[in-house]
Amino acid sequence: MEKKRVLLKLSGEALAGDKKTGFDEATCIGVADQVKRLAESGVQVAVVIGGGNFWRGRSSETIDRAKADQIGMLATVMNCIYVSEIFRFVGMKTKIYTPFSLGGMTELFSKDAALESLSEGKVIFLAGGTGHPYFSTDTATALRAVELECDRILMARAVDGVYDSDPKVNPAARKYDTVTYQELLDKKLGILDLTATVMCMENNMPLFVFSLGEEDAIWKNGNGTVTGTAVLK
Repeated sequence: MEKKRVLLKLSGEALAGDKKTGFDEATCIGVADQVKRLAESGVQVAVVIGGGNFWRGRSSETIDRAKADQIGMLATVMNCIYVSEIFRFVGMKTKIYTPFSLGGMTELFSKDAALESLSEGKVIFLAGGTGHPYFSTDTATALRAVELECDRILMARAVDGVYDSDPKVNPAARKYDTVTYQELLDKKLGILDLTATVMCMENNMPLFVFSLGEEDAIWKNGNGTVTGTAVLK
């Protein structure tokens, strides 16, 4: 039977919980428990984590953009090291890959090495973005999902799907059950950046967007049940 393979994108802010910075350990353990169930059911899981709970460099007017992005890459590495350890705490085997060398803290990413780790039942963490400035973790998510031939991207956010406007600002905002990548572009819905949106669209990569706070959402979406919004070609 062909293996299922998903790429889980976690926002740093969501992992921080109500504190908005750092980590909320109970939230991270809840994520780990769901991923463990997925892995035990035969689903291969790769994870990308944003760095927003530590760094929002693009809001700075004093730091060079390339340097700000480098700090952001390192923030994602810190997140992956922490969450990887939480995953190990609940009984999973993990491996962290980065697109640049970090001594003994991570391993240098290659498709062959990542696929081998997945085949061994390990959950892999893809830290450090693409390794280049001017690319977001959205783009890194799309790139690695396509490169690793994932079945879908699972995007766990603070909001429970894709809306036609910001539900925090507009109480009448309408949530989509399904939406196309072209609609994301045409309506400027802002779920992914432009580069990631086009990459997913061109490679026919399904994207499930859902709330991290919803009970069992990672488990359900990882098994193909859409609890938020499905973004399709």
